[in-house]
Amino acid sequence: MSPVTVRSYRPSDHSAGRRLWSELTNQHNRMYGVPDEDAGEGFEEYLTRLDLGGLWVADHADDGVIGLVGLVLRGRAGEVEPIVVTVSHRHKGVGRKLLRHVAGEARRRNMTALTISPESRNVDAIRSLHAAGYDVVSSFELTLDLNRSPHEWQQEGLELHELPFRS
Repeated sequence: MSPVTVRSYRPSDHSAGRRLWSELTNQHNRMYGVPDEDAGEGFEEYLTRLDLGGLWVADHADDGVIGLVGLVLRGRAGEVEPIVVTVSHRHKGVGRKLLRHVAGEARRRNMTALTISPESRNVDAIRSLHAAGYDVVSSFELTLDLNRSPHEWQQEGLELHELPFRS
């Protein structure tokens, strides 16, 4: 594997960042049955956030920018948003490298905690995040799906405090 370095985002990384943002958004859309679209436009809005504390890229020696991680400030804590690695480079340690980098940045800033909110259906991401040390459930969000019968349950889900939830 060619070397991958993590470095600060530069304006010249814009098209790669937009492509990665689009890839992540479209993956989420497919998980929930929403058609793909030009999902990169959300990247433009993200870059203007006043609470954006940093943005870093995984730069592959041969393939260029293959990953992206951001840090959103929440007082003395932070939120990792987004974290994305292009499909062809997943399961090769790039995401772990990005997560280690953002955690190091948070420690240097004397932050107290980092949170991350993966999609509940993205089991690979949840497993990867757990392996990277994100093992405290600090909050969760429940949804009432108005387009689904209340008795229509999916097989996969989550049990929390002995209550079943679908994902």
